[in-house]
Amino acid sequence: MREAYPQNRLLWLLWAVSALAAIGFFFIPAFIIRPFAHQSPRGLLVAMALRDRAPWGALAAGLLCLLLALMLWQAANLWRRIALGLVMVLVVFSTVMVRMNYFEWMFHPVPSAQFQSETQSKLDNGEMIMAMRFGADARAYPISEMAYHHVFNDVVEGVPVVVTY
Repeated sequence: MREAYPQNRLLWLLWAVSALAAIGFFFIPAFIIRPFAHQSPRGLLVAMALRDRAPWGALAAGLLCLLLALMLWQAANLWRRIALGLVMVLVVFSTVMVRMNYFEWMFHPVPSAQFQSETQSKLDNGEMIMAMRFGADARAYPISEMAYHHVFNDVVEGVPVVVTY
């Protein structure tokens, strides 16, 4: 039985590494690219590189993780089986999520902006806005609203526009 121990240990290690890889393909870009958080150029570069490789990388790591989990299942005690199951749920979740555009959920555009006159507006005098004038029509978009959505779809003077920063 002593000879199987190092092999079993290696399988557990490979399983853990493949699980971390599959989970990391989803969670690392999702953690780096998020609203209201500083995003360094280097961090964004890493996140986008992972995001580009995520669909196939997470699938390969997830399949390897599943194969190793099946190999480990027989010899595992109850607590290790629970750990295998819980981690596999995260692996499957991550493998599915990398195929979805979850950034669109975070940075969805405002489909139809609603405006108030200057006298009705409840904006503070010091609040920053993004202003646009097209012909006789002028609009002001509060940066506090833009910070979450990043995109406003609007029609100004009959012309469809996308306001973003």
